[in-house]
Amino acid sequence: MPSRYCEVDRMVDIAWSLFSTVPQGWARVQAICDFVHGHITFDYMQARKTRTAYEVYQERVGVCRDFTHLAVAFCRCLNIPARYCTGYLGDVGVLSSPEPMDFSAWFEAYLGGRWYAFDPRNHTPRIGRVLMAYGHDAADVALLTSFGPSRLDRFTVWTDEVGEEALAPATSRSISTG
Repeated sequence: MPSRYCEVDRMVDIAWSLFSTVPQGWARVQAICDFVHGHITFDYMQARKTRTAYEVYQERVGVCRDFTHLAVAFCRCLNIPARYCTGYLGDVGVLSSPEPMDFSAWFEAYLGGRWYAFDPRNHTPRIGRVLMAYGHDAADVALLTSFGPSRLDRFTVWTDEVGEEALAPATSRSISTG
């Protein structure tokens, strides 16, 4: 299914030429993540809110939303259900860093009857993801929509690990894979 930032019609031949020989299922989604992570250079300074998956592929640069749009587009081209996810990527279970964690984008692919989280930008399994919303692409789940001038003076998010017993039962819990 194409969407504003994931142009399946423009990407389908590219996707099949890159991934048709990879076994279907988990291996193919992981191959997509491997390719995107290796093909795109992360650069905040070159962020552009209008960049599409095809442009990401051509320009080879972007931020987490761009990595995610490209991976989602490839999945959809290959008939793998995929949805764009946005939320907070906390620092639970990772080495401490002087840089604070940030809002992030990743995607979920539907494999074997459930949704699994994949992160082609960070490219490693993570706990501590706080899913805020999911949709077709970033147009469905913008981190911020504002009109007129705005000013954010301070914003803090804390994440702490909780045990499984503290989690409410979920019907479609996703598993982070990288």
